[in-house]
Amino acid sequence: MSSPEAPRTVAEAVAVQDRLRPLADLVGPGPDRPATVAGLDVAYAESGDRLAAAVTVLDAATLAVLDRAVEVGRPAFDYVPGLFAFRELPALLGALDRLTVRPELLVCDGHGLAHPRRFGLACHLGVLTGLPTIGVGKTPLVGQWAEPGPRRGAASDLVDRGEVVGRVLRTRDGVKPVFVSVGHRMSLANAVAQVLALTPHYRLPETTRTADRLSRDALTAATTRPPGPTLPG
Repeated sequence: MSSPEAPRTVAEAVAVQDRLRPLADLVGPGPDRPATVAGLDVAYAESGDRLAAAVTVLDAATLAVLDRAVEVGRPAFDYVPGLFAFRELPALLGALDRLTVRPELLVCDGHGLAHPRRFGLACHLGVLTGLPTIGVGKTPLVGQWAEPGPRRGAASDLVDRGEVVGRVLRTRDGVKPVFVSVGHRMSLANAVAQVLALTPHYRLPETTRTADRLSRDALTAATTRPPGPTLPG
């Protein structure tokens, strides 16, 4: 696993994306039936100066959690649209290093190819780890699309500047869709299939749901201080 570069300026961060972008494998095809799938998510304190990055590894067949890890720290970069990955990468990679079960697929709460510079968090993590990676966003970052049909499995292309950068996927009947894009070593068709397999009951993949809970719990534990002793009156 490669260490993330630590840019100090917006120009340096954009240069890192430009340098790494050609390394992303956007064709795949990726594992059809991975045995283990990891979810990655980050929770932020209200102040914005603390975060907890969580990774949960699930059995792809049963969706039971097999392993989990957390890294609590501070954002590594200022908030800049299109450069969000640089805030979270060090903590996410730290959490991945703590795992004892190596996942066969990473599912990011964010975007991959569906990014202004075609190199979102899922692409960046995939290139640095070498693992097949997909992004599943709750809201779009770029692109236009036609509303998919109302039934689970309905999908439409997410198109930005004439290029298909992802798929708008309905994971539950009558529920708003999610935005799936390739990160690394996956095809878009396989990414969609994996997301459907990970959403048997809810809109978001179980990988995202479990990692979200873990990150929030870890952040609460890290930022909550027990009350001091009561002084005698």
